[in-house]
Amino acid sequence: MAAHGGETKAVALDDKGAFFRTVAWISTIAGWTSAAMIVAAVGITCQMIFVRFVLNWSTVWQTEMVIYLVIAATLVGLPYVQLLRGHVNVDLIPLALPMGLRKALAVFTLSLSILIIGVMLWYGYEYWHFAWDRGWRSDTVWGVRLWIPYFALPVGFGLLMLQLIADLVAVITGTEKPFGLEDS
Repeated sequence: MAAHGGETKAVALDDKGAFFRTVAWISTIAGWTSAAMIVAAVGITCQMIFVRFVLNWSTVWQTEMVIYLVIAATLVGLPYVQLLRGHVNVDLIPLALPMGLRKALAVFTLSLSILIIGVMLWYGYEYWHFAWDRGWRSDTVWGVRLWIPYFALPVGFGLLMLQLIADLVAVITGTEKPFGLEDS
């Protein structure tokens, strides 16, 4: 497996154009937002434990909020993980291919990924819009308006698609090596 750290990626961004730097900046903001959501979820969990077991009070909103925050953090964090090449990457086949075929495979897999994420973006937006338009609320005591947590679907998939498009353009233009692998 090829490993790429955030520091290496940040140095390489200095050599790229404004489009790549802007997309990387957006993906980084999404990553920091995702991390903040995780920290908030941990804080709310600690507060919930204290309220429930020390003060012996009931909890109304905490469990639901933690669930929504963790799911939103997962979706909003997708582009940052893609920027850092942190997703699972099996590079056995790309390593065995000559550079031309490796590039073709990278273009194919990135294009297919963009198509799949595009479908997920479409249906995620549609689901969010249904919740917004129809005034859906959760069936809990808190009764949160569901368009709020569902908004993470189009945002997360939209930002991931933007990062994938930047990766595809980088491979096609030769700004980046296919799969981040040098010619051997």
